[in-house]
Amino acid sequence: MKFHGITVWQKSDLDGFFGLFTNNITNILVMTGALLYTVQMPEELVYGRILPAVGLGLMLCSILYFWAGYRLARRENRDTVTAMPSGISVPHMFLMIYMIILPVKLATNDPLLAWQAGVAWCFLEGIVETAGSFIGPWLRKRIPRAAMLGSLAGASLTIIMTNAAVQSFELSYVALASFCVILLGFVAKRKMPFGLPAGLTAIVLGTFLGWVSGAMDAGSLAGSFSSIGLYPPVFCGGDLVSGMKTAAPYLVSAVPMGIYNFIESVDNVESASAVGDSYNTAEILAYNGVTSMLSAAFGSPIPTAVYIGHPGWKSVGARLGYCLLTGVAIFAISLFGLGSVLINAIPLAALMPILIYIGIQIGSQAFEHVPVRHFPAVILSMLPWFASWAQTQIDNTASALGASVSLEAFRSAGIYYQGFSFLGNGSSITGMLWAALVVFLLERKIKPAVLVCLVCAALTFFGVIHADSVGFALMPAAVLAYLFVAAIIAVMFRIGRGEEEKPAPEQIEGT
Repeated sequence: MKFHGITVWQKSDLDGFFGLFTNNITNILVMTGALLYTVQMPEELVYGRILPAVGLGLMLCSILYFWAGYRLARRENRDTVTAMPSGISVPHMFLMIYMIILPVKLATNDPLLAWQAGVAWCFLEGIVETAGSFIGPWLRKRIPRAAMLGSLAGASLTIIMTNAAVQSFELSYVALASFCVILLGFVAKRKMPFGLPAGLTAIVLGTFLGWVSGAMDAGSLAGSFSSIGLYPPVFCGGDLVSGMKTAAPYLVSAVPMGIYNFIESVDNVESASAVGDSYNTAEILAYNGVTSMLSAAFGSPIPTAVYIGHPGWKSVGARLGYCLLTGVAIFAISLFGLGSVLINAIPLAALMPILIYIGIQIGSQAFEHVPVRHFPAVILSMLPWFASWAQTQIDNTASALGASVSLEAFRSAGIYYQGFSFLGNGSSITGMLWAALVVFLLERKIKPAVLVCLVCAALTFFGVIHADSVGFALMPAAVLAYLFVAAIIAVMFRIGRGEEEKPAPEQIEGT
């Protein structure tokens, strides 16, 4: 399908659609379950106000990213441009539910007030994201590619790939069959029977196995039809204003999370550029922030985000149409309350293997598009993400058991929780800054290296990285440590003056 000479839909967009749609619908269903069963919000509020607003925000974001991709394709006169993927921000989803909505609900026993607080928080974060569009291009020019792609790889290997793998392989035979199809279609480039897209083939095969084996429940599927109805988005300006007062103690956390979101978006724009799609950084960041504010104005407590995975979608043939179709499909599902039906009809184990492949692609990209000499920086940038993932597993396990475990008990079991917490909090920013430091040292750029240490000290002082909450002087020892490292680097520069612009010698391959 062409529009003004540019192909806006092609068959290969189906594979991208199934993957991105799977990612989004899974996250939305997780959010729905947490709101209904953990926070215990009434169904009419979740289905009638929150989900339609979330769907509206995703559709608007998808339309804007489709438009940005179309304009790039026209400008460069090519049909190989892949639109930026989008969805709800998963880290923000969990932060919003467990650190804002749930505490307000427990303190007031008022789900409406808790929802209003979440909406206000989301709106403020959208403002921060939009403001980030003005400095995003400046950051992208100054942060080494190894730092951006490495941090992104850490996120993909943990949040996307590992989470998808452990969740899907609980139903191992379905996951293995679907993943085998994904490997054949996307890696080995084998054609599927009847010319079907590989993603669709994997889902059909996995769904068939799930129902034939008895893993799926017909009763649950039948019961899910009760959620079907018409739930149009409703403007909630009054609720937004009311929520500002309730959310006031929590609003400060919207600032570092907004910074996290726009920095991750900068990483994703750089990731797209590495495979040939050079988007305007400010434009993408602005779309992200504006749609977060608009969705909040209609009742969404979860901001939109540029999703990780552009190179993966591009490698399976996704171009422009997959993004637009995903947004429209998600909105339609939220509009008519169809999410519960889908998740009871299709096993997650048939959907998740697509995301494992996306994680592989993003992890590979971090090494394919940076100099070999910068590989140590890429490796280091992933460390905070692994710590963050491990901390999340520990926290979730303790929460599921209803247990409160002391740090001494953790240490005696060989679990160093404080280390996980220090490394994992602010993992996206920490990984990027540490990798940038390594690159600058490798290139003998001492002044930028010292500046990175000072930035780390400042962010640590305010709790943006390493601390589990924002504030002032929460970790003074860590701040002093960063200042000490900066001083050491500066002294070494004085001793070795004249070597600043002389890079370290290349390591001989194989040694």
